[in-house]
Amino acid sequence: MRRFGLMVLTLFGISIIIFMLLRLTPGNIADILFDAGGFVDPADKARIEADLGLDRPIPVQYVKWISGLLTGDLGISYQTERPALQEIAPRIPITAKLAGLALAFAVLIGVPFGVISAVKQNTRLDYILRVISLTGLSMPAFWLGLLILMGFVAYFGTIPIYSDAPTGFWNAMLMYSVPAAAVGFRSSALMLRLTRSSMLEVLRQDYIRTAWAKGLSERLVVIRHALRNALIPVVTLIGLQAPILIGGAVIVEQIFVIPGMGLLLLDSISQRDYPIITGVSLVIGLSVMLINLVVDLSYGLLDPKVRYR
Repeated sequence: MRRFGLMVLTLFGISIIIFMLLRLTPGNIADILFDAGGFVDPADKARIEADLGLDRPIPVQYVKWISGLLTGDLGISYQTERPALQEIAPRIPITAKLAGLALAFAVLIGVPFGVISAVKQNTRLDYILRVISLTGLSMPAFWLGLLILMGFVAYFGTIPIYSDAPTGFWNAMLMYSVPAAAVGFRSSALMLRLTRSSMLEVLRQDYIRTAWAKGLSERLVVIRHALRNALIPVVTLIGLQAPILIGGAVIVEQIFVIPGMGLLLLDSISQRDYPIITGVSLVIGLSVMLINLVVDLSYGLLDPKVRYR
């Protein structure tokens, strides 16, 4: 309950920061419409600002907006003149699938190979995995996405971009797998290195030596006794990587033309569509906080010493 209370306060703080920064940024939707329409009379611009409520003091605008938010009204999009919630809601599952697959890719690649690298310490396989992890840490998602697009064009003569909505589960997996790999590759490299270092520390503990001395099999010692205790820092990293994965999804959606929240956010920023920008920012902030809440609660499953009472 305390965590949920802190989440509400955090969302309130996020809403204030986003709302104020947008209003303090030079230029607004009235300036864009004024320039695009070729208006020369400042009275026309003042009329547009009055129609959109942008001529009121910023605190008054915020109170009106937050009052609507409490009733589920995020405002009306300046571009489409539709409720912002109707614009954002269909795109949430798309971005959630992309970020979820990216996280799954990072965990399924980073954790197992981190364990292998620790068990095979200072072998040729360990060196290869460490080089791969350093390579992954050196490549941002947007650059890797561009490389993937060029590779598909060069070798397959096609571009893996989002053209039509996938019809089935496997089609959706195929559609999102390539951009998800671009988003999650760097996180998988980070998880590989952290899993390796955490496993090496755990494998040197006395209770692991006792397990070896009792004649337990390598699989039982590594997976049941060592990995479970080594996962706590990795689980913490998952929570820290959540905003990075969602932020990477925002850029990768632009590269692969995926109609998710990221593409909507970037288009809205260029058009100063305040209701869409604030709505998407709040959804992303809420998603990150929920992921971190799940991560915090999962500590009790991994380590009985931190069980909540």
